[in-house]
Amino acid sequence: MKKIITTFFLAVFATAAFAQGGSKPASLDIMSYNIRYGDAKDGTNSWAYRLGATIEMIKDQSPDVIGLQEALSYQMDFIKEYADGYKTVGVGRDDGKKKGEIMGIAYNTKTVKLSSWGTFWLSETPDKPSLGWDGACRRTATWAVIKHKKSGKKFFFVNTHLDHVGAQARKKGVELIMEKIEKLNKDNLPVVVMGDLNSTPEDPVLAPLDQKLRDTRKWAMKTDEGPTYNAWGHSESAQTIDYIYAGGFASCPVFEAIRKPYLDRKFISDHYPVKATLIF
Repeated sequence: MKKIITTFFLAVFATAAFAQGGSKPASLDIMSYNIRYGDAKDGTNSWAYRLGATIEMIKDQSPDVIGLQEALSYQMDFIKEYADGYKTVGVGRDDGKKKGEIMGIAYNTKTVKLSSWGTFWLSETPDKPSLGWDGACRRTATWAVIKHKKSGKKFFFVNTHLDHVGAQARKKGVELIMEKIEKLNKDNLPVVVMGDLNSTPEDPVLAPLDQKLRDTRKWAMKTDEGPTYNAWGHSESAQTIDYIYAGGFASCPVFEAIRKPYLDRKFISDHYPVKATLIF
């Protein structure tokens, strides 16, 4: 009888704590999405044919935060205007303003609040527009401190796109990102690093990330092992190069690549968006 009574009161206590939000885990849905350069001459896969499908995908998936790669300023503006509740930040890699591709952050103002953000260049001179090492293009990383409204918890977020040509630029770029996190994440907040890393899972370029953080594709209880770069359906070119890394979170229930068609578009980009759910 004593055991039954004790169990009863423990159950009542747990139920009360849960009702007050004391033990309910706070979850965060984050997405990495290479939106495909808006000026690319892709025929019927060009941005003009895909823009509506991108908005439908965002509305359907409703991520709290999206890291956008290859976005031009007008693509950022389009998302801000038509994806209800989302705002965007980021600067062009070529001039630190609007020129060139943006490592953009789109965030759902209904669920999260942007506290601070900035951009640095993956180069020997990260504080100004610059080409790094053997890179073919200027490359950047955009960071932000973001607050999850429901739980009040904050996290440190980084979105990047490593060079597609320079092996040294990829290696040094990852090392610089990890160094910057050490300096900028002064409150030791949970960390998310995401993006098109132009590296397959076995590439040693990813070692600094694997040492400090967890690849959500490998960590998730339910995961997706298919390729993330779809090459517009040319399966011989498909590969896994898009990642979401995380550290300081309790668990990752789900990682998935979003292959669902929107507005009858089989491919909304030449990359599938990848999405992870993280528990604080």
